[in-house]
Amino acid sequence: MNSLSGKNVLVTGGASGIGGAISAELASQGARVIVHYFRSKDAVEELEKEVKANGVGEIIPLQADLTKKDTVNAFADEVKKHFTCLDVLVNNTGDLVERHTLDDIDNTFWEKVMAVNVTSMMMVSRAMLPLLQQAQDGASVVNLSSLAGRKGGHGGSLAYSTSKGAVLTFTRSLASELAADDIRVNAVTPGLILGTRFHATHTTDESANKTISEIPLKRAGNPLDVARAVAFLASEYSGFITGATLDINGGVYMA
Repeated sequence: MNSLSGKNVLVTGGASGIGGAISAELASQGARVIVHYFRSKDAVEELEKEVKANGVGEIIPLQADLTKKDTVNAFADEVKKHFTCLDVLVNNTGDLVERHTLDDIDNTFWEKVMAVNVTSMMMVSRAMLPLLQQAQDGASVVNLSSLAGRKGGHGGSLAYSTSKGAVLTFTRSLASELAADDIRVNAVTPGLILGTRFHATHTTDESANKTISEIPLKRAGNPLDVARAVAFLASEYSGFITGATLDINGGVYMA
């Protein structure tokens, strides 16, 4: 029995990389997946073709800037045109943006990182709450944090690491707040996940190789490693798990 078959799902930043793998995995289990994207139109169209070819699940692309209240609310109105309830929300949107140390950070940059990684997640969760409350069998929210939110990250990631630590606190607090509505809220913290735009942009080969040498499992992760974990937390099979964080890092950090 597949617990995600026929479920309504929203994945933010779900067109490529980890988000694309999550969207594809949930669709492969029979879910109807609204895939939010900002600039990745070509990627989401390719993802839609792949899912159609597989003949299982559905991809519904929707574009929006999730860092602004008005556009988030307009996006929520579009989601409501497709779904009368939301079974799963995956808050995946996020970015390091750039590397800056404390003496180099200005307020504009700091606020941009917080907007992308924390404020957008709060606004989307708030806008989707009425749909989550309508889920017949209870709903699931999965937030994407990072190993950086656990350990502090590498040099120049102060703003990003702080924002991803905030995602973990947000997750625990929201889990307590929404438990009475039968809405579970959990987080995943990926470590080094290669094959993504994020690490292609922000991680050098030298840094990646050094990190891999320190991973107990002696390999980097891949987007599917994260997607499978998200699918588990999204399903009813994890119905007694809320406020938890699942670390996906090959043993680098063990809580």
